[in-house]
Amino acid sequence: MAEQKTRRDFIYIAATGGTVVGIGLSAWPFLDSFNPAADTLAAGTTEVDVSALEPGERVTVAWRERPVFIERRTPQTLALARADDDDPNLIDPEIDADRVKDEEWLVVIGVCTHLGCVPLGQSAGDNRGRFGGWYCPCHGSVYDVSGRVRRGPAPTNLEIPPYQFTAPLRIRIGD
Repeated sequence: MAEQKTRRDFIYIAATGGTVVGIGLSAWPFLDSFNPAADTLAAGTTEVDVSALEPGERVTVAWRERPVFIERRTPQTLALARADDDDPNLIDPEIDADRVKDEEWLVVIGVCTHLGCVPLGQSAGDNRGRFGGWYCPCHGSVYDVSGRVRRGPAPTNLEIPPYQFTAPLRIRIGD
């Protein structure tokens, strides 16, 4: 009799296990539909070859329908950014080294943190404001060479997008 009970227990356990596996397999397509599509994931990253940029030059690229400012910084720009690290008047205090992955390159989202305007400063003739970075003509926010807000109504620094160097002169923006 004990042997029959053991067989019955085995059949219950096997049937329950098979049912759980079957439910999991049938639910997988539904659960997988919550993941972003491959074309959406591809649009979430932008590869940029920055080898043509000379020190002091800036370029604008699009990422997720927003402008991203990339600057190859000069030794003078680096010195200016570091000199302002301890400025007690910074609206959103952050040291330059925390804003970059490679000191030669600054990568920021080019959208003013006040109301979403695109600041001036990417072209050579643009008004870059008193601190040499970017100037938002909408409401007068001024950003320094590290993208830190220095004057105006903007509450925070220019945002840093997720990015990484895939080669010495190649940047991938996005996750």
